[in-house]
Amino acid sequence: MTLLLTVLTGLVYPGVVTGLCQVLFKDQSNGSLVSRNGQVIGSTLLGQNFAKPEYFHPRPSAAGNDGYDPTASSGSNFGSTNQKLLDRVKASAAQFRKENPTYSGPIPADALTASGSGLDPQISVANAEAQAARVSEARHMDKAAVESLVASLTEQRDLGFLGEPRVNVLKLNLALDRRPTP
Repeated sequence: MTLLLTVLTGLVYPGVVTGLCQVLFKDQSNGSLVSRNGQVIGSTLLGQNFAKPEYFHPRPSAAGNDGYDPTASSGSNFGSTNQKLLDRVKASAAQFRKENPTYSGPIPADALTASGSGLDPQISVANAEAQAARVSEARHMDKAAVESLVASLTEQRDLGFLGEPRVNVLKLNLALDRRPTP
């Protein structure tokens, strides 16, 4: 009986499920990888660091020593009164203001804080809108065109009520790269 259950639950069942996933959900079961010119450049499920001014920047990451390390997925685990968290948020706010000097509104929270995994691939719509002026200037594009692109790539709440509207940073930056440069 032990041998039979081992074969059924350890080999047959996982094999059938894997086969069905490869047929029905090939992209998702392979990690939602994005390729350009035959080379994998990222996944729509994992945040990546974009630092150039012509790209939208993701949330800060606490995953790994330099952030965005998928093998070290984690949040900072700092409490709201922890001085290290306060210092990091202050540094992130100063960096955001430096990178986006024409933005004068309140800085969206997700531009200052890491997600629970440290690898969140999306930013809030407010965060994307706050960065739109910098991106449009760096790319010599009309700001309205950048904002329109953000709006077209905004993912709505799941099932109409779960979560918040959000924008996948990798998809947005790839869409910007596909636009002709003036």
